[in-house]
Amino acid sequence: MDPTQRIAQFEAMVRPGADPDNDMAWFSLANAYRDANRHADAARAYERCFQLNPAMSKAYQLAGQSLIEAGDRERAGHILTQGYAVAAGRGDRMPMKAMGDLLVTLGVSIPPVAGEAPARSASPGGAEGSFTCSRTGRPGTKMDRPPFRGPVGLWIAEHISRETWEAWIAQGTKIINELRLDLSNDESAETYDRHMREYLGIDDDLHAELTRVRS
Repeated sequence: MDPTQRIAQFEAMVRPGADPDNDMAWFSLANAYRDANRHADAARAYERCFQLNPAMSKAYQLAGQSLIEAGDRERAGHILTQGYAVAAGRGDRMPMKAMGDLLVTLGVSIPPVAGEAPARSASPGGAEGSFTCSRTGRPGTKMDRPPFRGPVGLWIAEHISRETWEAWIAQGTKIINELRLDLSNDESAETYDRHMREYLGIDDDLHAELTRVRS
């Protein structure tokens, strides 16, 4: 899809009167800004993500990266320092390492963290509250089975709560209607899949890794 169309779509989703408190819609808008090289706008949208959901450590990381691209290294250091502490406290090792590397490139000291949590892993139980969704950072219900076949479906079952998946289904229906997608068409199906991956936090690097390792 044309970047301008994607931006317009997500801007419509988060405008007042629509769903301005939807952290995942803001995350998708930030990704669309980033793909269009609108780095300052991307940073502001990522910041809105972690304002709405302070546990979303990935949003701190991407906000910092976008601010570096926009030339605001001072604010990037501030947000990455804050995000590093959040990720350490939650045991989110991958964003934590990425933010630590970015702080080093900025010449900013990595903050000491007390009581660092162990690396998070999905709880095997299915009861609500025993599973933490990697996309939202919130407790939820583990899915009984993958929502579809293949490595991406397996990853979703392992990392995404049932509540977040159901929220995506509702959001995906809006996307189908707004973009008039015909899922029997390959191009429409790819557009839908891209929106799904963005909504669930499956970036291009993770998608490539999943399809390479598990296919």
